[in-house]
Amino acid sequence: MSQKAIEKKALQVEALTEKMQNSKSFVIVDYLGLNVEQVTELRSALYDNGCEMQVIKNNILKRAAQAAGFEEMVEHLVGPNAIAFSNEDAVSAAKNMYEFAKKFKKLELKVGVVENEFMNNAKIQKVATIPTREELLTMFAGGLLQPIKNIAIALSLHIENLETNG
Repeated sequence: MSQKAIEKKALQVEALTEKMQNSKSFVIVDYLGLNVEQVTELRSALYDNGCEMQVIKNNILKRAAQAAGFEEMVEHLVGPNAIAFSNEDAVSAAKNMYEFAKKFKKLELKVGVVENEFMNNAKIQKVATIPTREELLTMFAGGLLQPIKNIAIALSLHIENLETNG
């Protein structure tokens, strides 16, 4: 292998290591069996949610994972892999990949890292089913408003009762 090729791969490993360390989360998936339209749809959905997907050679991915401190990931990096990075929300990459995997059975979640914690397939799926921040805020607001609504209904019924009896 030429010196230029070695230097190029070293730069790729360095850039990927930095990206792994700086992203909020990333998920490794096996995309074997997806056609071009499906991969394009997946990339578009990820992009719309502040994520990006890359297909990277396993030897570069393994070296970057080791350099980033995720050695436990290396054993799972066999076959055709894609990696989805999320820089805005810690669960969006996992959530998008999980939803897409439900739609297209050939996409398989392997492993990932969420906020610098390595996660196997089962943990990634758990993280993917956590409601989004907006959904949690909506649930919280609904929980806060329910007692106020109940009081308003009770007062309204009490006023009606007083008017009919008074």
